[in-house]
Amino acid sequence: MKVYSVKFKDQGKSYYFNGSDEYEIDDYVIVETEKGLQYGKVCGLISSEESSENYKNIIRKASDDDTNEYYKLLSSAQEALEKCKKLVNNLNLNMHVISAEFTFDRSQLLFNFTSDERVDFRELAKKLAGLYHTRIELRQVGARDKAKEIGGVGICGGQICCARFLNHIDAISMNMAKNQNLALNPSKINGLCGRLLCCLQYEDENYLECSKGMPNIGDVIQTKNGEGEVVSIDILNRKCKVLVGSNKEEVEIKSND
Repeated sequence: MKVYSVKFKDQGKSYYFNGSDEYEIDDYVIVETEKGLQYGKVCGLISSEESSENYKNIIRKASDDDTNEYYKLLSSAQEALEKCKKLVNNLNLNMHVISAEFTFDRSQLLFNFTSDERVDFRELAKKLAGLYHTRIELRQVGARDKAKEIGGVGICGGQICCARFLNHIDAISMNMAKNQNLALNPSKINGLCGRLLCCLQYEDENYLECSKGMPNIGDVIQTKNGEGEVVSIDILNRKCKVLVGSNKEEVEIKSND
């Protein structure tokens, strides 16, 4: 028995499963989950020595028929999404449904939605259950989850990180933007989701390290040319520009000068 990591979506989180057979990376498999059977892709071998009682099992390697059924499920889920949106409009619910997904055995139909408030969707769930005769789950997600689900192009010109490779988003704070001496303009430091850019966390540690011992803008410091006021800083190169003397001559100095 071995432990494999499996993903259900290319940009999604990895989950661990016990497997009694040999599987290669990129093999498609049918796995047992708490929600029912799911179709996923093997991403790696975690352990070749022992299984874990905490993990569910890989049932089998996916066949061509399984793959065909999976694509039918994707089509059915898209139809369910459109029907759900119409029901939401008919019921005048303040919610935006962004995705729908069937389990592989059609034992559950999951809808993700966003809303600025708590939503009483009991009537909606009842109507959906009547249409699809399966367990219905409606899950409210945040703005970041919505961006991850929909995707898009960020201000850098590349596909947004959460849709491309981020499986877990750590806490991101305004201090990270301040540490990197960025202009606190929402159009510059917010992503498509309207929240702070995920990439602010990537270099934050380096900026904190490089800024040690450096002055802040507005500080009055002593230089070789005399006393002056710091007007700009280049954190990564550890340089700053200082206005010196009565003529306010601009000089550039290293932070260790």
